Amino acid sequence: MATATLSIDLDAIAANWRALDKASASGVQTAAVVKADAYGLGITRVARALAQAGARRFFVAVTEEGATLRQVLGPGPQICILSGHMAGDTDMIGDLDLTPMLNSLDQVTRHLESLPGHAFGVQLDTGMNRLGMEEPEWEAIAPFVLEAGPELLMSHLACADDPDHGLNETQLATFLAMTNGTGVPRSLAATGGILLGPKYHFDLTRPGIGLFGGHPYEAARPAVTLSLPVIQTRQVAAGEAVGYACAWVADAPSTIATLSAGYADGLPRTLSNNAVLWDGDTPCPLIGRVSMDLITVDISHLPQIPRTLDIIGPNQTVDELADIAGTIGYEILTSLSPRYIRRYYEGTA
Repeated sequence: MATATLSIDLDAIAANWRALDKASASGVQTAAVVKADAYGLGITRVARALAQAGARRFFVAVTEEGATLRQVLGPGPQICILSGHMAGDTDMIGDLDLTPMLNSLDQVTRHLESLPGHAFGVQLDTGMNRLGMEEPEWEAIAPFVLEAGPELLMSHLACADDPDHGLNETQLATFLAMTNGTGVPRSLAATGGILLGPKYHFDLTRPGIGLFGGHPYEAARPAVTLSLPVIQTRQVAAGEAVGYACAWVADAPSTIATLSAGYADGLPRTLSNNAVLWDGDTPCPLIGRVSMDLITVDISHLPQIPRTLDIIGPNQTVDELADIAGTIGYEILTSLSPRYIRRYYEGTA
């Protein structure tokens, strides 16, 4: 087939959740963040594996994702919506028992008026300046909101990937000032926050990227392999160019393989003439430009033509590929093409 294969190790994802659950302080609940189709890996299989591992609370970005997840998990697990309660979300939130994290006075008003008594949480802005209520707004409405019985007060760290960044302590102090004495369960830490230590853990942690083997969780088990099929090979003479704009010119007779994947499949054009693929433990340079559906690779040094080459796998992690591309592992994962055949592995440990 001319379609690349994305292999997803559900045992590794489950093991990473259990390890981050263990790394969270005693008595702390560990949720799972599965927004963006479980970071591009497929929410149906991934969420079920995490639920089987023990996750009972899940976070997604928007209500539509929550509706999909409820169909996957059925009744029982709590599904929290990070974008809160937007206009038009009321029926889905109510009918599917979703828990919005309210981000503003407008959302608080909408939720309490349209779904009185329905579960909700509150997101507070402690310095990221993205979602959540800032201190003056929260101070003004906190008595009213707390009387309505929120299930969670949460915030999000902007620089948790950098343990030495001063904003971490600043956000922690702000979060404490905004939430101490409320008697409501609290959450501040995603993957990076878990690794910062127990004082960031509060009552609930929310690992996301660490579940899938991404930075900053260096101890994670790799969960993804991406194998690209070789469609055609050709001999290129010294002085001949390959690909658009003649971006690579052979300096010696070369064997060039054309592989099925390109920027339409989530391989950034910045990988052009700059990345490596792998035949087992043997590196093979990507040469020429990444095009929409195809890349070209120099395999002159291989003893035989491979059926596939790995661009993500044991010898090159998602984050290592992201470094080459000048981006982050999150973007590589969430850009993985729907054209890829997704193959799931579990029960192999």
